[in-house]
Amino acid sequence: MITIREGGLDDAQVQDLLRLHASGMLANSPAESCHFLDLSGLQAADVTFWSAWAGEDLLGMGALKQLDATHGEVKSMRTVPAHLGKGVGAAVLEHILAAARARGLTRLSLETGTAPAFEPAHRLYSRYGFVPCPPFGSYSEDPHSQFFTLLL
Repeated sequence: MITIREGGLDDAQVQDLLRLHASGMLANSPAESCHFLDLSGLQAADVTFWSAWAGEDLLGMGALKQLDATHGEVKSMRTVPAHLGKGVGAAVLEHILAAARARGLTRLSLETGTAPAFEPAHRLYSRYGFVPCPPFGSYSEDPHSQFFTLLL
């Protein structure tokens, strides 16, 4: 059973997963094309962070950044490697979607990479109705970035 908790950034398992997330982004995209949030970025007032657990074992994480009154951005989606393919990403994404709807957001967007390593993420977002879109917010065109959006 997956339990989603708000917070967890002070937990060592979460911090390890954040480091893994950062190294994975940097291994598959040039640094100037990586837009992941570090620990301080995830602690910002406009970001809500969730961690997914099975008992005391971390399964994954994700965040919602409030861009404006109606538009949010999915950030920091990552599953612990040992739990890939077990529905963790879907559970976290469903939680973020529910939170966005509860806040009255009408649009949810995200940026991810274009390298083959990002294909599972593309499939997950497409399965939930996200469609490719132009850059949003402060993003600009980048051959290493793919942008998706979903009208809620």
